[in-house]
Amino acid sequence: MAHVIAVAGKGGVGKTTLCGMLIRYLCEQGKGPILAVDADANSNLNEVLGVKVETTLGDVREEIARAEMASENPIPAGMSKADYAELRFEDAIVEDDDFDLLVMGRTQGKGCYCYVNGLLQAQLAKYQNSYPYFVVDNEAGMEHISRGVLPSMQTAILVSDCSRRGIQAVGRIAELIKECDMRPKQVGLIVNRAPKGELNDGIKEEIEIQGLHLLGVVPQDETVYEYDCEGKPTSSLPDDNPVKQALREIVAKLEL
Repeated sequence: MAHVIAVAGKGGVGKTTLCGMLIRYLCEQGKGPILAVDADANSNLNEVLGVKVETTLGDVREEIARAEMASENPIPAGMSKADYAELRFEDAIVEDDDFDLLVMGRTQGKGCYCYVNGLLQAQLAKYQNSYPYFVVDNEAGMEHISRGVLPSMQTAILVSDCSRRGIQAVGRIAELIKECDMRPKQVGLIVNRAPKGELNDGIKEEIEIQGLHLLGVVPQDETVYEYDCEGKPTSSLPDDNPVKQALREIVAKLEL
């Protein structure tokens, strides 16, 4: 059964960059194959990992949900929706050497997707026996986990920038985890982009107020910014990069 690691935080805090590095780190440690799941509506984990995505699960959900109303039904005669869904979900998996990537994508239509989401849930449940780890890049609301589309998580990593508002945002995500009765075995905070890798007293105070467990601090680094500007996958930063080193030290402390 896969160990599900969910990474969440508000937009713009560098969550996806750290998520991509986490996936690469687990691969380097021989913990693959990893199933990376981009469950953020603003999908860009593939760019951090340096892989190309042509089909998202949102595309497949849309296709199946609207199949009967389409002028030409894409589902072959004699094939059930469930069998066609399984075939198309497999098409949506991007395979790399040590990890596979699934992009959830958005659902654009106004119709009911409950049936298709049920098929997706069943398919992802099958994948749990094929991978030792799922690493899920979530939006702040953790919609796909809270609704049960993705498997329940064992580890929740909350990412914030070095601001009170960011800490307060992940504090709300931590409360959501409790309210939805998700019950991960471990929940922790990573503070990203901290000047000189240090927290001031105000941020430390807010972390305490929110009742968050601090896993570690990742320093601000210009190389990450340069990679992003040049379109390079940030997960391929040099091993001596301070961001990569800090994240490795943090992940090594987790019970994975």
